Amino acid sequence: MTTDVSSGQPRGGPAGRSARVPKYYRIKQQLLAMTEALQPGCAVPAERLLAVRFDTSRTTVRQALQELVGEGRLDRIQGKGTFVAQPKLYRTLQLTSHTEDMRAQGLAPASQVLDVGEVPADARLAELLGTAVGEPVLRIERLRLASGEPMAIETTHLSALRFPGLRGVLDSCPSLYTALAEVYGVRLSSADETIETSLSTPREAELLATDVGLPMLLLSRHSRDAEGSPVEWVRAVYRGSRYKFVATLRRPPLATPARRE
Repeated sequence: MTTDVSSGQPRGGPAGRSARVPKYYRIKQQLLAMTEALQPGCAVPAERLLAVRFDTSRTTVRQALQELVGEGRLDRIQGKGTFVAQPKLYRTLQLTSHTEDMRAQGLAPASQVLDVGEVPADARLAELLGTAVGEPVLRIERLRLASGEPMAIETTHLSALRFPGLRGVLDSCPSLYTALAEVYGVRLSSADETIETSLSTPREAELLATDVGLPMLLLSRHSRDAEGSPVEWVRAVYRGSRYKFVATLRRPPLATPARRE
């Protein structure tokens, strides 16, 4: 496939050559200028209308739209269309729950249980949860929502022997962390988190009301109690277009210079 290009602004360098700007990139900048005049949540015209408006092909328009969706400037909702993105929600990199994070932003948190069951611990789960290989592990998969909008798919693993009856407890106490604290006397004290990127699978795209192959944020959290014993291992997939992660960084204390004798 031949890419239509045009000359951009002159770029410095010994040869004094101009940068070659693909046509889709110019269309992307025009789309960005157009959407900046719209309110968040406003629908973007259909690809065929944009192609006519910008006198280009639908393929070029589609590529420009895909980049803007990937950058979080536009949001594509499955079966509805493309919209100007809402301001991104933030998730603090600290031991707070989905409920706490959403309420702090004035949103109504909710969770939909997708699946609850037990699986035997393989070597990796056994190490993460401090159990023996083959012991039962409770697996809880939930769809996280903010004011009715799907935000993340969260899968939590806990030792079924350490937390007997937890499945039933969650029916009356939807907050997992509240249940652990009030029923089992376990409070999370520390955690290691890893954030990576991935592309949405067909199932993830369906649950999160987006398109297959769009950027997702993949978070893994390994939490421990005050004694340092492992409590849970969580894998969560967040809509990349709707989330940003915020952390507070502090410099470590300065090392005390060694005294000369």
